[in-house]
Amino acid sequence: MVDELREFKAPYRKIMDDHFPECMEISFADSGGKRQTLFYRKVSWKIPKDGELVEKGLRYGENPGQEAALYKLVNGRLILGDVQTIHPGKWLMSDVELLQSGKHPGKTNITDADAALGILRYMPDKPTVAIMKHNNPCGVARRDALVDAYLSANEADRIAAFGGTIALNRAVDKATAEAVSERYAEVIVAPDYETGTLDVLRKKRDLRVMRVTRMDLLQEYDGVMYPEFKSLVDGGIIAQWPFVPKPRKPQDLKCVTNREPTPNEYRDMLFGWYVESGVTSNSVLFVKDDTTIAIGTGGQDRVGVAEATVAKAYRNYADGLAWNELKKPFTVLTAEESEKYLSITEAAKPLEHSVYVSDAFFPFKDGALVGINKGASAIIQPGGSIRDKEVVDTCNEHGVAMVFTGQRSFKH
Repeated sequence: MVDELREFKAPYRKIMDDHFPECMEISFADSGGKRQTLFYRKVSWKIPKDGELVEKGLRYGENPGQEAALYKLVNGRLILGDVQTIHPGKWLMSDVELLQSGKHPGKTNITDADAALGILRYMPDKPTVAIMKHNNPCGVARRDALVDAYLSANEADRIAAFGGTIALNRAVDKATAEAVSERYAEVIVAPDYETGTLDVLRKKRDLRVMRVTRMDLLQEYDGVMYPEFKSLVDGGIIAQWPFVPKPRKPQDLKCVTNREPTPNEYRDMLFGWYVESGVTSNSVLFVKDDTTIAIGTGGQDRVGVAEATVAKAYRNYADGLAWNELKKPFTVLTAEESEKYLSITEAAKPLEHSVYVSDAFFPFKDGALVGINKGASAIIQPGGSIRDKEVVDTCNEHGVAMVFTGQRSFKH
């Protein structure tokens, strides 16, 4: 049986040879024949294999057996209308330094880390950590100390964070490295690693340790354009400019309720809106004290994803209680233990005084009520529904503050 099971594990260990060429060019040409071309070069790393260092690109794509290649932009710049794309050469994840290859990175490891940087670029002022899984954040937190930011981000959804990608916007110190090494992660990416931290992290042999030495460039990427491409099943391509969150300060938000948000609510609203920009739609999330409490992704209806996110918040809280007391995850508790910790969670009201974030408007008041009924004290959403007044009236009835961003934040 052991040998049979080994057969199924083998594809995850294999590093594929891909047939993508060394260079790629993408050209845009107008009807007058003017051509603008973006030039790309394939990325590879030196990784250990059979006692030697060999040059290899991505391990595989989204699944074993899918060939994939990573390219970095080396020349060319688009000017389309009033929009200019980023200058080539300011590389982050497309030229990431691999300090420990672990099982060697595949496509999802790179895109998860890149998605985390997409969130962290809006939070330069304090140590912030985003833990990603399947291109979505599990937990995001910012604190005065990096280790506290990591622990809070991990505890926000400890179960989902297992095997995730940890991105940090400060150099990793010894305390943070030791905290990371106590849990299982696939990837850690940071601007640097202080003396002695790599020795701690290398005890996790399968951990991919990545360094983005120019992470200070993240703020230069705030609002800078680049083309996004989506390939269709027939080979067609959709090109679009990336989404950029507009609100940057409380004055950019329109309060539509009788009660104005408090300073802390405004802070959490903006924090949540930045995190929301990196979450797959339909989505909602809850934030309190610069930390995500629960993140709901990819729901087909707003009420459904809101209810699932509330359930996740309660499960996360109960899991934290069980883990701290029994060192057992919530998923393996007995029925009696589950009932005990859920009862404690219900009394604790983990969503009380939280900020409720929605990437699109509420078409009916029921979506807003899902969070309000669990204690959310403030809501941030785009606005724009024909029933906005109904939602505003509902918030006023419950003393909840609500602001509109005037901007939808879908991500697919």
